[in-house]
Amino acid sequence: MKKKNKFKYLFNSKKKTLSGLFLFLLCFISNAQISGTAVNELKEPVAFATVILKTAQDSSIVAFTQTDQLGFYNIQPEDTGAHFLTISSLSYKAAPVTINIIDVKEEITINVTMQEQQLELNEIIINADLPIRIKKDTIIIDAKAFIQGNEEVVEDLLKKIPGLIVEADGTIKIGNQEVEKVMVQGDDFFEKGYKILTKNMPVKPLNKIEILQHYSNNKLLKGVEESDKVALNLTLDEDAKRQWFGNVEIGQDLEGDSFYQARFNLMSFGKKNKFYFLGNANSTGQEATGDVSTLINPIRYEEPGRVGDGEQVSNLLSLEAGLYNFKASRSNFNNAELLSLNAIFNPSEKLKLKTIGFFNWDEKDFFRNSTNSFFANDTDFTTTEDYVLRNKYQTSFGKFQLNYDISKTASIESITSYSDRGNDAGSNLVFNGVSTLESLTAANQRLDHITTYTNRLDDARVILITGRFIDEKAPQRYDVNQYFFQDLFNTTPQPESVFQDLENGMTYAGFNAHYLDRKENGHLLEVQVGNEYREDRLENKLGFRESGNTINPTPGYENDTRYRVNDLYLKGKYLYKWSDVKLTGSLDAHQLFNSLEQSGTSSSEQPFFINPRLDASYKINKKNRISIGGAHNTTNAGILDVYDQFVLTSFRSFNKGTGSFNQVEASSLNFNYQLGNWSDQFFANFIASYTQDHDFFSTNSVLQPNYSQTSKILIEDRESIMLNANMDYYLGNISSNFKWKGGYSQRNFKNIINNSNLREVESANYNLGLEMRSAFDGIFNYHIGTTWTWNEIESAGIKNSFVDNNSFLDLNFVFNEQFDVQVKSERYFFGNINEGDNTYYFLDMNARYNIKDSPFSFSFMARNLTNTEQFRTSSINDVSSSTVSYRLLPRYLLLKVKYRF
Repeated sequence: MKKKNKFKYLFNSKKKTLSGLFLFLLCFISNAQISGTAVNELKEPVAFATVILKTAQDSSIVAFTQTDQLGFYNIQPEDTGAHFLTISSLSYKAAPVTINIIDVKEEITINVTMQEQQLELNEIIINADLPIRIKKDTIIIDAKAFIQGNEEVVEDLLKKIPGLIVEADGTIKIGNQEVEKVMVQGDDFFEKGYKILTKNMPVKPLNKIEILQHYSNNKLLKGVEESDKVALNLTLDEDAKRQWFGNVEIGQDLEGDSFYQARFNLMSFGKKNKFYFLGNANSTGQEATGDVSTLINPIRYEEPGRVGDGEQVSNLLSLEAGLYNFKASRSNFNNAELLSLNAIFNPSEKLKLKTIGFFNWDEKDFFRNSTNSFFANDTDFTTTEDYVLRNKYQTSFGKFQLNYDISKTASIESITSYSDRGNDAGSNLVFNGVSTLESLTAANQRLDHITTYTNRLDDARVILITGRFIDEKAPQRYDVNQYFFQDLFNTTPQPESVFQDLENGMTYAGFNAHYLDRKENGHLLEVQVGNEYREDRLENKLGFRESGNTINPTPGYENDTRYRVNDLYLKGKYLYKWSDVKLTGSLDAHQLFNSLEQSGTSSSEQPFFINPRLDASYKINKKNRISIGGAHNTTNAGILDVYDQFVLTSFRSFNKGTGSFNQVEASSLNFNYQLGNWSDQFFANFIASYTQDHDFFSTNSVLQPNYSQTSKILIEDRESIMLNANMDYYLGNISSNFKWKGGYSQRNFKNIINNSNLREVESANYNLGLEMRSAFDGIFNYHIGTTWTWNEIESAGIKNSFVDNNSFLDLNFVFNEQFDVQVKSERYFFGNINEGDNTYYFLDMNARYNIKDSPFSFSFMARNLTNTEQFRTSSINDVSSSTVSYRLLPRYLLLKVKYRF
């Protein structure tokens, strides 16, 4: 049973002699050589066996490598004398050989024949001298072995571990699956909000990184639920346990501008009590938290014992700005502060208490100029915008969690959280030459409580009972000092400005009982019964001002909507296992009781529907897996689909729903093929999906130079196809990890523009990405990659297309434990912009110096050394094309000092 493990390749290859140049390799040359082949008793090559050379005197490791696919190896000694050469591989007995090296320049050939042996797989040690161990469902990685010296926070280290994917926003994936959480010493602080931890916690005290496969959030479900979830657990050095430690770092711009960075970490991870306090402040465009919503409202779809995930208020109006296909930090003129106070207490073996306090303040400025040309359905006009936006955000979040083990087979979990978020936004906008001021004051208060009781009836059966209550309010006040609706409203005299008050709230209550029964043959029966009630409240009042007086618009622009949905459901699911085949069938029956009050009328309905699903998977062998599935879903309309009056959604736009009940139906097919495992030297994955929307919500829009009005409409038949493939291959002979990813999506949809007939619109997207990262043991490493994106859209016989490219090259130099330098470059190409203004280059640099035997270190950070002040890009949709220029953060040079304690 031979396991080709990517980690084994990585660390075996680090000690190899590299000759020649590959990209930016440095050369290390050695003359001595021990080589040979390893075969089994059938004279077949033993591929990817571990080869270790030790001194006979003290058994210290001199060098290590692995055999190639033909069983060949080549290893270099460093000195003369007696040595032990050991060749080992899973399913084979180790083959030790004693060698006496007389001359370091001599060439020695040693061929070995390896004998097979049976292995117990409860624990597999890839090699005691290598930093990877597999124990049942846990992969244990030696963190120190991956540290190259230029890492500061946990996220920096995770990026360098093959098989782990850290996306641009900090999301961590293993293969194609996002991790559930990142724990420290077995305890979890932030659940899906783990980016707060990984973006701030220092990497220095880390000892091991544990990858927990088939993870269960509820320990009483272990061995019963069919889980494919993955979590990470970080273990610490012994001297970091049971004592307070941390660091403080401050940085200031050398050129005297207002750029700064500051952060602190203070933590103690004892066996009974754990504390993690952190703070972060910066004006360099960096996000220290990730998406805060994942902390406030963590979502665990299909998780036993969960109910109400995803229930939240959706805002109709916001003054937000973002970049297309560009690193957000380059245009994020921010002034952010973060404080997070977190503690876990274990008063007894049965009781665990967790508290989280999170406070975040941010002020963001954004600058954009755009030209938009509209061409749909004989529409022909152009608008221009010169846009300056300032957003002020405030978030306060508190959470209290209690876990109590009633007995060894029963437990209760109770979680209460409260968040208070505010947003004050203001823009200075020049629209078609008219100076316009916008202001938006928004708030959001959310109370969320969930309690789950779990009882493991025996080794195979578990029952969970869950109740949840959520109350959320999101009021808004919006003001515009100009009036652009002369062509929409016949108002005399003409108003001077516009305002809107909007109340948007939601109350939710849910109950769920979930029974799981694991049969002796591995089959699994699941039954759920529950009830979910949600009430939405949407009110808006639109007004115009003229000479200090308030004018009400014509009817149709004020909502007073109450939408109530009661979902009584019964769900059944059965997993059938036969050898390496799994069949899973499920039926979800829903009896809805809907009521809608708006425009002085009330109505109700009681629809009933069943959602079936069937999935099948086949494990062809240890390296090949295939799965296919199909489903039919009926989805009930939400509040944003049913309100019947227009709501002001920008300074010149109105939106409204259908004004009635609706359920939309869709059927889907999906296919997945996986070759290898994510930790293997080679891993490939292919996903295909097809969706047929039998009916869907589209839009009927009126587009005019000064305003737009959009109403939702229900339309039949829409198709979409999605194909994604990725490949991960570790090239042992050049100590580099190669990644390839590609994707294709196509969909067609229909809409109405300016009272046209129903328009057919087809869009397609292609993307291709290549990436390579080295893992050399010398002073130099590189990371290089490129991504191409093609977009096409066609409507009424008119096809538009464009192609963009983003490439990067990162060079890392770790000269010694005290001094390291990183140089990062980026190139952006936008194919729909005129030549000469479509390519942009950026250059960043980091340098760090650690004072020997001192807790102090100094670092230098330079951003945008090319001093690119703005960039332009363009986009095309089915109604318009846009050319947009963004203002970027200028060059800045930051000197930082860090103190560790």
